[in-house]
Amino acid sequence: MSTLPQLFEEDVRELNRTLHDLLMKTEAGAALVIDKGGFLIAQCGEYHEFDTTTLAALSAASFAATQGIASLVSETNFSSVYQQGENYSLLVVNVDEYCLLTVIFNAKLSVGAIKYYATPAIEAVAAQLKIAHDRDPGGGLDLSMANLADPSVLFRRKGE
Repeated sequence: MSTLPQLFEEDVRELNRTLHDLLMKTEAGAALVIDKGGFLIAQCGEYHEFDTTTLAALSAASFAATQGIASLVSETNFSSVYQQGENYSLLVVNVDEYCLLTVIFNAKLSVGAIKYYATPAIEAVAAQLKIAHDRDPGGGLDLSMANLADPSVLFRRKGE
């Protein structure tokens, strides 16, 4: 798995702006940017009623399972996972080698409209992640290797 580039405040601000714009256009309830290891990077919308940390992990796992299914049927890539419920539906879409976009929306909304407006949002998220990666191509974080019991190593200055 690739390493997530180091994100600065302006990166997160741009991700949040992109998610907000997506929610305004689609009337979806919430949108999350997650890394493929299942860690939450950015979130926007009415997400307070959801456990977004667990949702991020399960969304990434669902997407990974879908990629496994794709390989079993000789498909090179399934780019999204759609789960429809009675009240809420969920769309998980591949952004790039690092991240996924998860959109939670009212089940009465059209998944086609969500996908349509998600496309430019995905491009904007990918572009911002590329900007972050290009700032320090050798840097970055592999969150899957982080010790969540003691994350202090992630916040040390270089050379310490």
